[in-house]
Amino acid sequence: MPKRILQGTVVSDKGEKTVVVRVERAYLHPLLKKTIRRSKRYHAHDEKSAHKVGDIVRISECAPKSKLKRWEVVSA
Repeated sequence: MPKRILQGTVVSDKGEKTVVVRVERAYLHPLLKKTIRRSKRYHAHDEKSAHKVGDIVRISECAPKSKLKRWEVVSA
């Protein structure tokens, strides 16, 4: 099964080797036909702590690294 790759914005870099990435998605409401934006936050592993708040990064699924981290930063 291929790994998912998502793109989002770093919203927190306070953890050691960890960044929190907000990924937004837009979809059409089935009844109202209005575009709705939803966001979700993912904890991602950042080995060198190279990314700061506001950076746009791509994250990929990986094996669990901690209680919350199931994603890792692929590129900026």
